[in-house]
Amino acid sequence: MHSTLTEHARCLFGDEYRAVPECALEHRKHYFAEELTFADPDAILAMLHELCPHVVDGLLPVWVRNLAYRLVLLQRPDEPALLREAAENLWLHGPDWDHIAADLQRRAQAMEAG
Repeated sequence: MHSTLTEHARCLFGDEYRAVPECALEHRKHYFAEELTFADPDAILAMLHELCPHVVDGLLPVWVRNLAYRLVLLQRPDEPALLREAAENLWLHGPDWDHIAADLQRRAQAMEAG
């Protein structure tokens, strides 16, 4: 088993910034999806921020990014900065999700307005 979600993602999908470590573990996307599904929000955000620090970069597939942000927002629905971060990711990979990104932006503004 990998020690962190980030390590598992790095082994499976690669890393633009660091060499992928040699690993003898079996790498299958469904194992990663299971781990991601039950990860805590801090572990998910650590993976996103380390492997895709500038939103437009990184080797994580779009489905991983979208699922990761969705899971984090389900666990932390009242954080405007996180809503905006998720919206940025969706804008980047739209236009299919532009309406969802716009809704996230509106929710963040409404929270800050009080």
